[in-house]
Amino acid sequence: MKNKKLIIPIIILLIILVASGIAIGIYYTNKNNEKNAKEILISYIELINNKEYEKMYEKITKESQQKIKSEDFIARNKNIYEGIDAKGIKIEIQNCEKENGKFNIEYKEKMYTSAGEVEFNNNAILEKQEKEYKISWSSKLIFPELGDNDKVRVEAIKAKRGEIIDRNGIPLAKEGKIASVGIVPGKLGENKEENLKKISELIEVSTDYIKEQLQKSYVKEDTFVPIKKISNSDNELKEKLLQISGILINKVDGREYILGKEAGHLIGYVQEINSEELEKNEGKGYNTNSMIGKSGLELSYEDTLRGIDGTEIYIVDENNNKKSEIIKQDKKDGQDVKLTIDSELQTKIYQQMKDDKGFFIVMQPKTGELLALVSTPTFDSNDFTVGMSTKQWEALNKDEAKPLYNRFIQKYCPGSTFKPIIGAIGLNTNKIDAKEDYGYTGTSWQKDNSWGDYKITTLTDYKGARNLLNGMIYSDNIYFAQTALKIGEKTLTDNLNKIGFNEQLDFSLNLAKSQYAVDNGTEIKGETKLADTGYGQAKVLVNPIHMASIYSSFYNNGNMIKPVLKANDKKGEVWKNSVFTDETANTIKEALIQVVENPKGTANDMKINGLTIAGKTGTAELKKSSDDTESGTLGWFNCFTVNNDNNDILIISMVENIQNNSDGGSHYLIKKIRNVLQ
Repeated sequence: MKNKKLIIPIIILLIILVASGIAIGIYYTNKNNEKNAKEILISYIELINNKEYEKMYEKITKESQQKIKSEDFIARNKNIYEGIDAKGIKIEIQNCEKENGKFNIEYKEKMYTSAGEVEFNNNAILEKQEKEYKISWSSKLIFPELGDNDKVRVEAIKAKRGEIIDRNGIPLAKEGKIASVGIVPGKLGENKEENLKKISELIEVSTDYIKEQLQKSYVKEDTFVPIKKISNSDNELKEKLLQISGILINKVDGREYILGKEAGHLIGYVQEINSEELEKNEGKGYNTNSMIGKSGLELSYEDTLRGIDGTEIYIVDENNNKKSEIIKQDKKDGQDVKLTIDSELQTKIYQQMKDDKGFFIVMQPKTGELLALVSTPTFDSNDFTVGMSTKQWEALNKDEAKPLYNRFIQKYCPGSTFKPIIGAIGLNTNKIDAKEDYGYTGTSWQKDNSWGDYKITTLTDYKGARNLLNGMIYSDNIYFAQTALKIGEKTLTDNLNKIGFNEQLDFSLNLAKSQYAVDNGTEIKGETKLADTGYGQAKVLVNPIHMASIYSSFYNNGNMIKPVLKANDKKGEVWKNSVFTDETANTIKEALIQVVENPKGTANDMKINGLTIAGKTGTAELKKSSDDTESGTLGWFNCFTVNNDNNDILIISMVENIQNNSDGGSHYLIKKIRNVLQ
């Protein structure tokens, strides 16, 4: 009996233990299955991020696969996710419940799109098939409100690019209209091939390209197929095109450059962004259709001018009715940039210089405001915006006159326009006395026999003292070579550094650094090189905008004014304070006035009744050796008016290859400057 009483509790205990073991086993099995289901869902999301759409299809249930073919599944997911530029998709699981052998997983999903970050709640049902959990798929897995017959639309909300305007509010670059030349295939007529050939020749686009556009899947007989953008003002070309059957010309939005060639290098141009620029500017709101500044001020002020397009991502039903909004990012228009430039003066100077290779800079010496920046030859910014043909691009690149080369941002040998700088450094360091007579040397001189055959020559054999004033009036190379030697290499280079040589000027455009030695070195090697530096030869190269700032010191009692191009930047700001004393600056200024006023002055032809003008001529030889006849010569003329009012202007100008010019470079420029001033 006792044994029977003992057996029953043991059996009950065993039953409890077995039942508990089974329950525990079931619990851990469910937990393990739940874990597997979650991992499948997470791996599915990772496949979306990796754009592995075929593998995604393998993870959905057989029932789901029966409802949608592999190619349709791949196309739908690819078009939606890549269409909205979905990236960085992550899920955070909130809840997981098992119902009828299936797991219902609730989660929060985040993704970055072309319109910004999207966050929403969703759920997925997973069931076990062939020992692995599969996802019961429908379009709702992409977005909860997306039906299988619905579509996701992405609509750009176009932002306006800011305008570039001159000091008087006149637009230089603005959003305007350009002409889009297109073809309606059904209207090409019987002579289709002949008409396509005519169109190809007129707009300089290959017939192969035109045919490729006409054969795209969306094209029907009555479709307008855009082929090429042209300037809206090119009426002659438009008239010729409209005589061809099938041609249609529409006006479309585009960047318009009012001055065209007159300000090509200054304003620059915009074009469609390329893949490298898109990668470089990732995260800044650019897309494959964005326009971006490529050169000039369009590039320099890109961050200010550019508008950031808005984007709306939304769902439409099968009848194309808007069903719900996924996300909307408002547009942000670009800001206008107002310049100190006077467009009327810019145009007037361009007309004077358009047939030359050179530059022309006009600045107000009191304020530093740049009124004109002209580089010639040049290009029309509008040609780049509408799309330049290969033929046009090759012509620009192969042109020996270098129309794509912006001359006013480069550096050049200054010749005799450097002499006032040497004179000012000599006076300021007490190395010379303005009245000291160096003595008669004729038109050829060398320090001593140690120079061998090397001699300094000057053009004019004048009577009178060899002092600073006459040295300036007659532009005496020998006087300024001797002055450089008196100053000495160390004092000269220290003082050139003091006025901004080998230094980057903070400016709206990237300017070349001025130099006095090879590769922006800090040492002038050898006496003959030092002597040649005295009259702006040897290795001296000066940026013309930097030169304008240096010359402003002669007007402003020794202070170098910072050149300004943006109207709301601080005006009259001193870049280099007291580089010369009042006395030094005024001595140089008075000498430069006599270069114009004195009948023997090299710039006496610059004299204009009623104006006081200080000026300096300059000729820079680019010879690599004494028998070099091909390198050419630069002609300079720098001047400023001295009326001590807000209408005073400072001009830095240069023209290339003047060796065959009967007027001489400086005097050729003086004629043009007279036309501008008068």
